[in-house]
Amino acid sequence: MAAVRKLQLCAVSPTGKHSASVIFLHGSGDTGQGVRAWVRDVMVPDLAFTHIRVIYPTAPARPYTPMRGALSNVWFDRHKISRDCPEHLESIDAMCSTLGTIIQDEVNAGVPKHRMIIGGFSMGGAMALHLACRFHPDVAGVFALSSFLNKDSVAFQAVEDRARAGLSLPELFQCHGTSDDLVLHQWGQDTSTLLKKVGMSTTFHSFPGLYHQLCQPEMELLHSWIFSRLPPIAS
Repeated sequence: MAAVRKLQLCAVSPTGKHSASVIFLHGSGDTGQGVRAWVRDVMVPDLAFTHIRVIYPTAPARPYTPMRGALSNVWFDRHKISRDCPEHLESIDAMCSTLGTIIQDEVNAGVPKHRMIIGGFSMGGAMALHLACRFHPDVAGVFALSSFLNKDSVAFQAVEDRARAGLSLPELFQCHGTSDDLVLHQWGQDTSTLLKKVGMSTTFHSFPGLYHQLCQPEMELLHSWIFSRLPPIAS
């Protein structure tokens, strides 16, 4: 079996004792450093905590079909940008395995999975949903910003199977701007509706006039939600 490739990371360390972790995945064509800088510009003072480490990995460059095979920093390949086409499961599952090493590194550092949240922007949010719903459903939560899953995503079936078996599922926090391109807001809202229908606890926030981008009110809501899911541990 080929060795799992280590990803480049940048991180914001807690100012106090590290007792929880957030993994924040960038959108297609970006980097961990890029989305970290974007968050810092949008969020005042920052998406930072006294007890939570926020990790920003960078996806490796790979040929990306919607760009006619040009190299791009993407978490997985797509046949095309559409919710109606099949998912590129080979690349999705391979990246879930790679990102799983980051989760394991945090476990090795003493942070249990129920003290972790996985999320991301755009493609990063879709990647986070696959990672949390299918492979690491014991994390505390998952967030998806300006993101959607394909209509027949295997993640929906994974959630439904766990719900029917009475097994725990992470809570979903989702945000989307109403002015996003190509009806992406509707696709994001449909993702939230379908996940709720099959048994997941979901929250969906719409931001009027927001395009495919982050904004301060959205990040403030995310900060509060993360803190509620991963509160400090009493000493």
